[in-house]
Amino acid sequence: MGLPGSIDAVQDLLAREDYVCGRALATVVFLSLKLGRPLFLEGEAGTGKTEIAKTLARALGRPLIRLQCYEGLDASSAVYDWNFPAQMIAIRTAEATGASTREGLQEELFGPDFLIERPLLQAMRPHASGAPVLLIDELDRTDEPFEAFLLEALSDFQVTIPELGTIKAPEPPIVILTSNRTREVHDALKRRCLYHWVDYPDVQRELDILQARVPEASLQLSKEVIAFVQSLRTEDVFKKPGVAETIDWAKCLLALDVIALTPEVISDTLGALLKYQDDIQRIQGSEASRLLEEARTQAKEML
Repeated sequence: MGLPGSIDAVQDLLAREDYVCGRALATVVFLSLKLGRPLFLEGEAGTGKTEIAKTLARALGRPLIRLQCYEGLDASSAVYDWNFPAQMIAIRTAEATGASTREGLQEELFGPDFLIERPLLQAMRPHASGAPVLLIDELDRTDEPFEAFLLEALSDFQVTIPELGTIKAPEPPIVILTSNRTREVHDALKRRCLYHWVDYPDVQRELDILQARVPEASLQLSKEVIAFVQSLRTEDVFKKPGVAETIDWAKCLLALDVIALTPEVISDTLGALLKYQDDIQRIQGSEASRLLEEARTQAKEML
């Protein structure tokens, strides 16, 4: 499928996959696709950064290649590895049969047949359906040496394997990087990308998202859920619930056949919204009742 030709087309494309996208985000996605620039999305966990890469891959009919970042991730782990067990079997077979010379065996062992391609190398390969979507997820979990490596990889869209040489992408992948901002990512990497801060949605957009993702929920319940979550985000909790938690909570309520929120239901299901016991204890009981009253008032004011 071809790339969307306008900002409105981006919004429509994502909407068909039930991703409700604001104008600002649609604009930066359009520019990233149009200019072939990596897109750096930063924001709180659960605000839809990872989901936009998944949705874009589905909407465009492109492969999604995901590099999940973690502390200690290095270039070789992200690019390639060698199949050591298979290499050992090949060595023993060659020794037993005498079928290969030492030079020939070494060339064979470090050839394509024994190469394990990791996400960055996979993204550099040609794909029948077009350039893949490369998701480099939670970049802030890595360290500065890996960021420095990405500078070259994302500038030239090529990687180097000492035994095989340089492999360059025939068509640059669509690159989306995400960060939960647990630490600052170096400016040199950000300069190579288009940047967008993905914030919590406003009331109406979050309601649109919930109705798209959980259409079986009644409008009234959806309004109460959104109003309660929006109120909860104003409280002094360690980890505010994201859109992902809103969707999970609505699904939990439907599984319990809940048609309207009550303080008891809220207390019983807070684990779907809050992930720290101190936060759950703080919100239970009278605090849940107070927030519910605020939510009911806000729900009545929704369009």
